[in-house]
Amino acid sequence: MLNTEDLLSRITVNPRVMLGKPTIRGMRITVEQILRAFAGGISVEELLEEYPELEKDDFQAVFAYATGLVEEEQVFPAEMSA
Repeated sequence: MLNTEDLLSRITVNPRVMLGKPTIRGMRITVEQILRAFAGGISVEELLEEYPELEKDDFQAVFAYATGLVEEEQVFPAEMSA
């Protein structure tokens, strides 16, 4: 099992690849694609079949990346006046 730093090194951002969206190891497979697939009920096995260039550690990297984004999120209460 890779540590968080090693996992996050698998997520790359290049303005010339997929319009700069975070991708997996510089491939044209975005973090967003993988998260949407999981949200849609697609299994790891199905994704590995569809994208044979992916490795199981890539999925852990996607979750580590998403966790980092949510971790940084700040929520402020909104007051509404009548």
